[in-house]
Amino acid sequence: MRHPFRWVEIIVVLTIAVLFARSVVTNPRFEWNVVAEYFTAPIILHGLRTTILLTVICMVGGSALGTILAVLRMSSNVVVSGLTWGYIWFFRGTPVLVQLIILFNLSALYPRISLGIPFGGPIVFDMNTNDLISPMSAAILGLGLNLAAYMAEIVRGGIVSVDEGQTEAALSIGMTRLRALRRVVLPQAIPVILPAAGNQLIALLKYTSLVSVIAVEDLLYSSQIVYQANFKVIPLLLVASIWYLIVTSVLSIGQYYLERHYARGTMRTLPLTPWQRVRESVGYRAITGQLFR
Repeated sequence: MRHPFRWVEIIVVLTIAVLFARSVVTNPRFEWNVVAEYFTAPIILHGLRTTILLTVICMVGGSALGTILAVLRMSSNVVVSGLTWGYIWFFRGTPVLVQLIILFNLSALYPRISLGIPFGGPIVFDMNTNDLISPMSAAILGLGLNLAAYMAEIVRGGIVSVDEGQTEAALSIGMTRLRALRRVVLPQAIPVILPAAGNQLIALLKYTSLVSVIAVEDLLYSSQIVYQANFKVIPLLLVASIWYLIVTSVLSIGQYYLERHYARGTMRTLPLTPWQRVRESVGYRAITGQLFR
């Protein structure tokens, strides 16, 4: 079928995109020369490495803790499930920025952190809180604990999506509940978990910019250091924004192919990748052009 109005839509969208791109490129106030100068500056690349490191550590730790919390949340033990619900309720109900600031200023509540045997027993561990909670450790704890609360609900939703008969069948052949969860339920829950988990990873990357308020030298904080010295606020924020866009684009591509890989068990025919669609479209037009020539 012919779709003449699609060409009109394409022309309108392309015209608007070209005009917008032209205004961005030709506007001298963007100072693209400054953006190019600082795009690969050592201080910016150091901040980028810190941002990526924070994202990886918090995602791995938060996902592991979130999986444990999801299993405990579904426990028949009222005390365990209640405590887990309280954890999730607190960390999902308070802003992550507030959590970061509280952890960073934990020494105001507990000047020293000590662990030992109660009722007069010897102290096993005793340390100044300021020495224990550095800006980086506060950032990892704050982001990781907050992510774990969201991942717990994501994993729980994936586990619930698997039919209970799968667990019953695994138990009937002698598997323990933990083994059935690990070998039967979780592999089937992964296609459901992945899209939401991928979105949380991308959100986590952007949430790392909040650690600049506690003086962690991430990408945004490094950009702030530079523009506080040369007063080029917009160009340095553009540098940070472009790097965030690049990293999120890479993560989005990885998420797409990972979801496509795990979709093999739930779909008879995998959807075409964007590149395959382009090749098919070009090949189809070439073939039809030869047929109707």
